[in-house]
Amino acid sequence: MKQPAVYILASKPNGTLYVGVSSDLLKRVWEHREDFVEGFTKRYAVHRLVYYETHEEMVSAIEREKQLKKWNRAWKIDLIQKMNPKWEDLYESLD
Repeated sequence: MKQPAVYILASKPNGTLYVGVSSDLLKRVWEHREDFVEGFTKRYAVHRLVYYETHEEMVSAIEREKQLKKWNRAWKIDLIQKMNPKWEDLYESLD
């Protein structure tokens, strides 16, 4: 099922972070995990889905992505830990 989502990937707990947006979260995270996507996530092995939130409209998801990208690292870590305190890889829990 396609639904707009904002997500954060991490290389490991408290590791390198990447913020992204997609209309198909399952597919997009799979592309990152398989190094299908050239760039930051491949170069720094950022493959663990540690946070995501869904949105009704892509416009709001993109706005949220832009907001999160401006946040400092401590705020992003706090956001992750509120939803996922053990920094578990949430990929397997996606439908």
